Amino acid sequence: MKIIYCMADVYNPGGMERVLLNKLRWWASRGDCELLLVTTDQKDRPPFYEFPPQVHRIDLGINYKDDNGRNPVAKTLSYLRKRRKHKHKLTGLLMQEKADIVVSLYPSESSFIPDIKDGSKKVLELHFNKYFRLQYNRSGLLGLADKLRTRQDEKIVRKFDRFVVLTRQDAENWGRLPNLQVIPNAALNIPGLRHSLNNKRVIAVGRLDYQKGFDRLLEAWALIPEKTRYGWRLDIFGQGEWEEMLKARAKELGIADSAVINKPTDKIFSEYASSDFLVMSSHYEGFPMVMIEAMACGLPAVSFDFMCGPRDIIVPEENGLIVKEGDIQALANAIKRLMEDPELLWKMSAEALKISSTYSEASVMAQWEKCFNDLKR
Repeated sequence: MKIIYCMADVYNPGGMERVLLNKLRWWASRGDCELLLVTTDQKDRPPFYEFPPQVHRIDLGINYKDDNGRNPVAKTLSYLRKRRKHKHKLTGLLMQEKADIVVSLYPSESSFIPDIKDGSKKVLELHFNKYFRLQYNRSGLLGLADKLRTRQDEKIVRKFDRFVVLTRQDAENWGRLPNLQVIPNAALNIPGLRHSLNNKRVIAVGRLDYQKGFDRLLEAWALIPEKTRYGWRLDIFGQGEWEEMLKARAKELGIADSAVINKPTDKIFSEYASSDFLVMSSHYEGFPMVMIEAMACGLPAVSFDFMCGPRDIIVPEENGLIVKEGDIQALANAIKRLMEDPELLWKMSAEALKISSTYSEASVMAQWEKCFNDLKR
């Protein structure tokens, strides 16, 4: 089977990149798959994660991200030019490669790839949720554009042979679509890692930007009484445009000694194993990969009730705690509760480990294999 994945780039240490890497490793291990990864914005930069040698990588040199920061009119005009170039180059490539399955990881080629008649089946794999554009609550023309693009998404997804979302909650958002399927991300089993408690360490992982809401996490950490925080440490791992702002905010709140912004690491599972529990302060997610990774290492999760993911993964009071979206005091109270109750933390840790069977790689990739085989028939 010949499979092509399309994605903007793989030089960042993000969740989508990790999920794609895990899938490609699994397909490569079968020995009967030809694998190609097509990017638009790689610019000869090395991938953050090491991909299997069986994966052939091609960058089309479209470079959409070069227009970030330009005024809306200039950005739109440039985007339209680059999309025409993208469609031309990707059409030529797909007509040459004649793959069985072509997967778009959204959004660059999603508007036109179903129209390319190369004989392959087209799959759209959505790592966001339906309303991700609206979560910023932008006003004026930008807000109107967000609403229009969300409506356009509803038309785009129907054109694919299969449209895959990550959670049951998001599937409900899209409604009854004949091509819709739910396949979650997998929790990897990392041999040799044993989680231990009493590390007095809370961990959070993700890009340092609006989506992940780490400013809200810092505010919650500052609300926890100093006597409870004493001896504990909050470690946030990530990179992004909010790095300096978050460091400055930690100083303003007087918590810079216990709340630390760390560079991303390719050994994140070791960091999970040396922590006590995970906190997620996101405004939205498609599927919180960090959550199942951490829980697979035995970490309970404390999370806002953002869209989408926590309700699919966390069983409240069993393997974690969910608090009302945006309620920073409630988040602080939940963090404090686990910090002060080692017995509860131990019980939830044991339950969190069970996520490995629910979201095992074998189970998840069996769903993908069936999906692709069904499309090929």
